[in-house]
Amino acid sequence: MDNTFEKIYEVVRRIPYGKVATYGQVAMLAGNPRWSRVVGYALHVNPDPDTIPCFRVVNRFGEPSSAFAFGGKNTQILLLEGEGVEFIDGKVNMKKYQWRSE
Repeated sequence: MDNTFEKIYEVVRRIPYGKVATYGQVAMLAGNPRWSRVVGYALHVNPDPDTIPCFRVVNRFGEPSSAFAFGGKNTQILLLEGEGVEFIDGKVNMKKYQWRSE
């Protein structure tokens, strides 16, 4: 599992400032589109939130995590807003802020 988590963390490190990615997007880029839940587990035990910006990962609807491990949902929202990400009715505007990975 460590290798899987490392692949996930490597993808999350690449999400640019002011952008978000979905759990499914991270899973696909890490090598397995079925790992969405595994991405959630990995981010919940993120060993280095300063260099692995797990707050930039939201669900496919653009909603922040109610179980955000580093201060809760409101902290995740504040961190994203601090990078200029806008919310509409509690959701990220995915058309504008979703990371378009290579």
